[in-house]
This record gives sequence, C-alpha cells and structure tokens, in this order.
Amino acid sequence: MVNSMTGFSTLTGNIENVFWALEVKSVNSRGLDMRMRFAEGGEVLEPFFKASLAKAVKRGAVNVNLRVEKRANGASLQVNDDSVGAAITAIKHIEHIAMQKGHTLAPTSAASVLKLPGVCDGDGGAVNADTLIADIKEQASTVIKAFTDSRAAEGAAIGKVLKAQIDQVDTLTQNAKLAAGERQAFVAEKLRENLGLIMSNATDLDSARVEQELALLAVKSDITEEIDRLIAHVQAARDLLKVKGAIGRKFDFLMQEFNREANTLCSKSGSTELTRIGLDLKTVIDQMREQVQNVE
Repeated sequence: MVNSMTGFSTLTGNIENVFWALEVKSVNSRGLDMRMRFAEGGEVLEPFFKASLAKAVKRGAVNVNLRVEKRANGASLQVNDDSVGAAITAIKHIEHIAMQKGHTLAPTSAASVLKLPGVCDGDGGAVNADTLIADIKEQASTVIKAFTDSRAAEGAAIGKVLKAQIDQVDTLTQNAKLAAGERQAFVAEKLRENLGLIMSNATDLDSARVEQELALLAVKSDITEEIDRLIAHVQAARDLLKVKGAIGRKFDFLMQEFNREANTLCSKSGSTELTRIGLDLKTVIDQMREQVQNVE
C-alpha cells in the first residue's frame, strides 16, 4: 500500500455568526514536520492537532491553517468611537514611520478599520470561545480523514506507476541476462584469438601469470552477481508495494541499490547491446526515484 506525502483537505463551519475554515495540506519532507497557523485564540488547538496528525501520517511537511471570522447578522453595528480613534491614530503613526523610511503604504479604507478588533460589534452576541473550540475539535476527524484519503488516493496512483516501472526493470534485467550469455561466447573466442597471437609472438612467458590475468579478466567482465542482485531488488520492490504504512525511506534506499547495480553493469558491459540495456535501466531507475520522492 503506497501513500503519498502530498495531500489536501478543507472544512468550514459556523456557530451563529462566527464562521471558521480549517485547511490541512502537506508536501514532501524527509521526516514529519508540522506547522500550525491558527486565528487568535485557536492556539489551544495546536497540541490536539499535532497528536491527531502524528497518528495519521508518518512523513511530510504538514500545514494546518485555521481562520475565524465574525460576520454581522444583518441588523445593526455598534461602532466603538474610542477604539476607532485609537486605530486611526495607530495607522497614522505607522504611515509616518513608513514615509521616514522611504516606504509608501496603500491607503487604509473604512472597511479595513471596521475589521479591527474592538472597533464594532454586531447585535448577535458573543460566541463562547470554548464552544467554538469544541465544535472545531468535534469535526477535526472529518477533515483529517479527508486529508489522509487524498494522500492515499495519490499514493495509489503512484503505486501503479511504480509497479509498471518495476516490471520494466524486470524485463530489462532478463534481457541483460540473455545478452550476457550471448556475449560470453564472443568474449571467450576473442580471448582465445588474442592469447594465440601473444603465445605465437612471445617467449619465456610465465604460464601461471597468464592464467591469473585471464582469470582476472573473466571476473571483471562477469555480471552474474549484478544480474542476481537486480532480480532480488525487483522482488524486494514488489514486496514493498504490498506493505502497509510508511515505506518511502526503504524504497529510497532500494533505489540507491538499483542504481549501483545498473552503473556496474554498464561499466562491465563489454558489448553495445549490454551497454544499451544498462542505459535503459538507468533511465527507468531515475524515473522510479522521482516517484519514490513522493512516497510516505
């Protein structure tokens, strides 16, 4: 089971004339990094959300954003003259400092002043903060589930891509095995020809040293171990796709192993066909690595 580290969900609600909007989103990260951004008074929710999300996800940079807005209910607004005066004085002071430093601020509108805390009150009465917090907590499970569902849906799509890429690696590995068998006879024949030329044109050769050199050449050109390890890595990758939970780190390590074997195969190839297969392997492995970067 593959989960992505990228996800998003949002939920809105209200109690009387107080409206709230909760957003949870995440992107790739080496570990689990949670950042909370709450409206004033909502900071008390931070431990709750951190604990809830830690149970739901294991990796990713997760951002939680809570906005709260109080809206007039259609009747009258009571303007607090003292608060308005204090707000205007503060705005003028800020504008004066900005001008001294060579900055020009955008004009402040009356609508902007109305949104400042304490400037005006609607006639709907105040909503108890504890009631609001309780309402958000009660519905938190809904938004978190939608968030994890979105990560699971994207993960399923990544899993399909990875499965197809693993199949490609498997096919290329089998092709390399066949090409290596065909190359073996060719290499052996060339060695015999070259050795015959050397023996016919040289005297006092150390036969033991010649045998050692030939054995060393054979070992350097043998890719049996690389093929066997690639086959084992293919099976390990297929097994990982079936594992529940966070598999991204293990998959990332496995990609390094895939790449190491493909590099060695290319360096030992000794034939155009094996080199082509090795380069194709490296291309697919690089594509797999890009997908794995998204896996939880």
